[in-house]
Amino acid sequence: MRSRLSRRAFLAGATALALPVPARAQSAARRLVMPPLLDARAAGRFSLRAAAGQHDFLGESPSDTAGFNRGYLGPVVRIAPGETEATVENAAGFAVTSHWHGLEVPGEADGGPHQTVAPGATWRTVLPVEQPPATAWYHSHIHGQTAPQVHAGLAGVLQILDGRDGDRGLPSDYGVDDLMLVLQDRRFDQDGRMVYRPTMHDRMVGHLGDWMVVNGQVDGVAAVPPGVVRLRLLNASNARIYRLTMRSGRGMHLVATEGGYLPTPLALDSLLLSPGERAEVLVDFAGAETDALVSDVIANMPMLAGGQGLRASQGRGRFTVLDFTADAGLPVRIDRLPDKIGDDVPEPGQAHDIARAFSLDMGMGMHGGFAINGASFAMERMDHVSKQGQTELWRVRADRMMHPFHVHGTRFRVLSENGQPPRPEYRGWKDTVLIDGEAELLMRFNHPAPAHAPYMFHCHILEHEDAGMMGQFSVA
Repeated sequence: MRSRLSRRAFLAGATALALPVPARAQSAARRLVMPPLLDARAAGRFSLRAAAGQHDFLGESPSDTAGFNRGYLGPVVRIAPGETEATVENAAGFAVTSHWHGLEVPGEADGGPHQTVAPGATWRTVLPVEQPPATAWYHSHIHGQTAPQVHAGLAGVLQILDGRDGDRGLPSDYGVDDLMLVLQDRRFDQDGRMVYRPTMHDRMVGHLGDWMVVNGQVDGVAAVPPGVVRLRLLNASNARIYRLTMRSGRGMHLVATEGGYLPTPLALDSLLLSPGERAEVLVDFAGAETDALVSDVIANMPMLAGGQGLRASQGRGRFTVLDFTADAGLPVRIDRLPDKIGDDVPEPGQAHDIARAFSLDMGMGMHGGFAINGASFAMERMDHVSKQGQTELWRVRADRMMHPFHVHGTRFRVLSENGQPPRPEYRGWKDTVLIDGEAELLMRFNHPAPAHAPYMFHCHILEHEDAGMMGQFSVA
């Protein structure tokens, strides 16, 4: 089956306790559908409604799910720079939040664990967006329940647009040459229903599935014009790390990281994407009939210690993420890579006002738990106070396994990884970074976050976050 990871690959990169998925006829390939658009640029406001729902992934039995404004996942919300009013209604029957992952907004608008929306309640806030165009996302962020709620579907995409992509020479026809791809891996039971029953091993390494799901679809095929296409990629998986390439060897050119555009397209041999990360790449499908986005299987287990996770995964298998077919009937709007995209990204330098050190800790068995700097997350404890406008150097270390590390309320530059220059895809502005050993991050907080509405920093393997690998800080 195209979208199912092979059993050998699954065992190598996921867990030794694979769920017994029965043999079944290959599901019929269907054209990949984009998430619906909710364009708030003209009105300056949008509304989301969280609710329980159902979704049929395999065409066999509907799964119990949740979503924003629909049964599974949410719409692509488009906003413009400036103020946008956001309304979140909770009809789900359980508490939720809507964290704007990637937006630099005040703590009271951030949507973290302290902005809980009770069942039947409505949360209204204003998002004062002053950052460059970018692909962000939103998801529920209830402490202790983030993993099951995001797994159920309480997540969606948020795009900041300034209307100038045509001038940049970038594909911008949504669903034609500008594709939004939400990547997830899932497990299904013998009746084809999605299941989330994490074992002890799942809680240790993160919940990994053996079926690929893109935009809520299994075995979807993306139809693209035979020209340059933009792929906006979001890793919305609970724990899986992807190393993405095109099966044919067709080139990928990175044009944007989480924090905005790069100055010029950057050719990549492969793209590493850990949970919570986003990237925008250009792929030229000229002369293609079919192709596929594929990923290496990356083992991220505690026994692969000492920052060896990515290197140890070589040769452990590859699986298909998404198939493409070139459709000559679709218009080719862009037939060459742009020479210049955004402003130059200045070298960050080393100047900073304060340095902080963070250790992402995980105990084994009965001898410890998930923590940062030895302390498991507590809603009532403030871990530190940052000063608004000051520059901070964060040294973040993870020894036992790799951890995607996300900081709320800011974007940062990656200065180094294990004492070396950062990998190519980490040269731009970031808000989530995969820690494989030690990384140095340079950041500044431009908005206030009071003690009753602090920012979070945490591992974005959602089972780790829920288990306590998270901290919080205020900005004054």
